[in-house]
Amino acid sequence: MEDKKQYIEIWGDVVELRDLVRSIIISAISTMGLYFLAPSGNRTLQLFFGLAGAVIGFIISGLLTKPKRIIDSKDAKHHHTS
Repeated sequence: MEDKKQYIEIWGDVVELRDLVRSIIISAISTMGLYFLAPSGNRTLQLFFGLAGAVIGFIISGLLTKPKRIIDSKDAKHHHTS
């Protein structure tokens, strides 16, 4: 059985579509989760809690997702300038 993975390129890195969707879900849950934990009357704390949740989601996603880089060594040899 052949393993068919879907890849997508984002900002120069190639990732699996499944990893991208998982990262978006993790970030959304952590961002909104911490946002709703902030006191409801304090918009400043809601902002900071939401930002903290986004950073936490980014860190978790970064640890769980490995980049699928495509390295082409022949291009590096042709870019040598004298």
